[in-house]
Amino acid sequence: MARPAAAMIVIGDEILSGRTRDANMHHLAGVLAAAGIDLREVRVVADVKQQIVVAVNALRGAYDHVFTSGGIGPTHDDITAESVAEAFGVAAGIREDALDALAAHYPNGRDDLNESRLRMARVPEGARLIKNPVSGAPGFSVENVHVMAGVPKIFNAMVAGLVPELNGGPPIMSENVRINLPEGDVAETLCGVAEAYPELSLGSYPFVTPSGFGTNMVVRGDAGDQVAAAAQALRVAFGIAQ
Repeated sequence: MARPAAAMIVIGDEILSGRTRDANMHHLAGVLAAAGIDLREVRVVADVKQQIVVAVNALRGAYDHVFTSGGIGPTHDDITAESVAEAFGVAAGIREDALDALAAHYPNGRDDLNESRLRMARVPEGARLIKNPVSGAPGFSVENVHVMAGVPKIFNAMVAGLVPELNGGPPIMSENVRINLPEGDVAETLCGVAEAYPELSLGSYPFVTPSGFGTNMVVRGDAGDQVAAAAQALRVAFGIAQ
């Protein structure tokens, strides 16, 4: 069974300025791996409509799914809804079901929705809403583009509701083999195991501790028995007790 491929667009000046550290990509990658959807590309763009439009149009035709985070709040720089609408050539406006979802989270319902809050009920024509159990303001999907909030707690809740509804593939299995040797000392052996298991993905990720250099060798693939066998081959080659 073929595994769907996905991309992500992280939207926000605060990410590019270094003021905010993005956590959503890390979370999404783990959820997608468990769902059998392969995250292949991530782009970070500013709160600039044309940049968002270009990124959406470039990625939605190249991948089965595109996930976005950020830019659907109540302030003037939250422009993701109209940007995604422009990418698809449709209008964006306030919709009754989005208003209902938003109003349900305020004590006085729609009476509490001032002009700024109403911005959070804007969705492109033809969009499907993504539930937001945390603050009510919905995300939305247009075809294969799934638009969600940037606040990690809200993003995570939206992902939890959305991803099980998507068609996935076999879960991506992985094992990590850690060794206190630098990459240069493990590269040849790692290459040999990779050649012996061509259907798997093997990577090396160096680290440094006060005691010296080390390497995490990560084995990933569809078949758990093959992943386990390749990981065990690495342990045997380096004399690592399991």
